Amino acid sequence: MSCASDDIQMHHDDYLGSGSITQGAATTVVSNLFTCQNGRSRVAGIGEITAAQGTVWTVPGSNQFSSAPKAMDLYEQCAGITPRNLAEVNQDDVPVVTVDPQGEVITGYIFADNYFELYINGKLIAVDSVPFTPFNSSIVKFKVSKPYTIAVKVIDWEENLGLGSENNRGNAYHAGDGGFIASFSDGTVTNRDWQAQTFYTSPILDLSCLSEKDGARLSTDCGVTDEKNGQQAYAVHWTMADNWMNEDFDSSTWPQASLYSDDEIGVNNKKAYMNFIEKFSGAGASFIWATNVVLDNEVLLRYTVN
Repeated sequence: MSCASDDIQMHHDDYLGSGSITQGAATTVVSNLFTCQNGRSRVAGIGEITAAQGTVWTVPGSNQFSSAPKAMDLYEQCAGITPRNLAEVNQDDVPVVTVDPQGEVITGYIFADNYFELYINGKLIAVDSVPFTPFNSSIVKFKVSKPYTIAVKVIDWEENLGLGSENNRGNAYHAGDGGFIASFSDGTVTNRDWQAQTFYTSPILDLSCLSEKDGARLSTDCGVTDEKNGQQAYAVHWTMADNWMNEDFDSSTWPQASLYSDDEIGVNNKKAYMNFIEKFSGAGASFIWATNVVLDNEVLLRYTVN
């Protein structure tokens, strides 16, 4: 496991927040969760890294990809699922997950950059079928009675585990961005009314750029320029409550979600998005994330539908 603990301790006084600091690369514990059978995919590994005080963190985030039911794909090129539009999708094939037997069947359309896990009233509905790339989109159905709570874990995956970066655009330590958008058949859409809290932020080059205000964990003053040597980047981690997805979880201190445009997320050339845009921005939904769509890598989202 990566330490560089003397260096961490030397700069620890620069950080006054509530998170746990690590520095440098994580140790790979799972080399790759996913291999594309019909094209190319980025390596989706899982790592562990130890903070100066001894806490072990999983990066880019703990997940249930290997064990949980996968969402049905709207578009997923690795599986050869490439409809040109929604009319070519047989929505009757989507399995319905029952939360409330007397409830209404809701259909959800989801695009995540990169990975999501969807809960309704604390029940896991489905996880993304592709953890990293190529970009895909998903369709889910669940039966529930109002009011109900949507909770989503979203992860912006990384190639350089623990460093929050990937080999992209000619740079081995490029800090990629995240993004999550969804609409539901009852009219629910992702927007500023959702809550979004970050639990893993990286790469950070200067700990003094971090701050916290009104429940928000801010890295807006941190640079996001690519570094030719990102091996010494810092990361900040926060502990998730075990019941964060439950209906009765108190998220009152979490900030509202930040909004991002299609252009900011860069989906205008993504068929998994554009082929169904009427169910995303065309339905009035917005891309949401925590306050920094580049540096915040593991984010929890919550919204109650009344």
